[in-house]
Amino acid sequence: MTATNHLHPILDLANERIAMPDGTRLAARIWRPDGDNRVPAILEFIPYRKGDGTLQRDERMHPWWAARGYACLRVDLRGSGDSEGLMADEYSPQELQDACDIIAWAAAQPWCTGRVGMMGKSWGGFNCLQTAALRPPALKAVLSVCSTTDRFADDIHFKGGALLGENAGWGAVILSYSSRPADPARRADWRADWLARLEAQPFLGPLWASHQSKDAYWKHGSVAEDWAAIKAPVLVFGGWADNYMNTVAALVQHLQVPVQAWHCAGGTTG
Repeated sequence: MTATNHLHPILDLANERIAMPDGTRLAARIWRPDGDNRVPAILEFIPYRKGDGTLQRDERMHPWWAARGYACLRVDLRGSGDSEGLMADEYSPQELQDACDIIAWAAAQPWCTGRVGMMGKSWGGFNCLQTAALRPPALKAVLSVCSTTDRFADDIHFKGGALLGENAGWGAVILSYSSRPADPARRADWRADWLARLEAQPFLGPLWASHQSKDAYWKHGSVAEDWAAIKAPVLVFGGWADNYMNTVAALVQHLQVPVQAWHCAGGTTG
């Protein structure tokens, strides 16, 4: 079954647990058509708390797709929202491995056709491209909005080799985001988990500022290092007023897979 003009009744599973190979359980909200038919799945994997941070947006977007024949998974990153574990950095190898493991989990569910897409804006736009470069077998397409292909040259940490003020600002913001507890209504162990987060949560601004050249730290997650690694088709959105305005042209120019690009006259961030 694929998307059609026929609308399906949907199931809304507000707090599913997806076990990672190391036993850490990630929290997911899943919307999918109600019934026995198998459908493709779409993953969004970000740290902005499905229970409140992106709640209003999620409840407009993901049910729309589910009613048209997709299973939509909105998953909190390890160490954020209602998920277990700790988040050590943005786009870490652990985060990208988790994305691959979620995709494999979704593909194996009785309600899934075995075909999975991944989508996201900003953080989610970054990690869906990075995940595509790892080529999990079930990932068939990605939709990336406001993202980058080069983490050193074209993100919010450095530009043209110059350290940006946003490096410290964003470090403070993500520290505050990640230091919030899980929802006590969803996790009985919320307090112990919260204290563990507070004890271990790093302030990432100094780490980012310490890598003042394009070293291995920034090359990790920069898909421009190996364009051929991405085998899944890509739909990319950007805007001329975005911080990430270069991404659309870079993907169209360099990817060796089908790419469809939309570049808006204004900005799409925010």
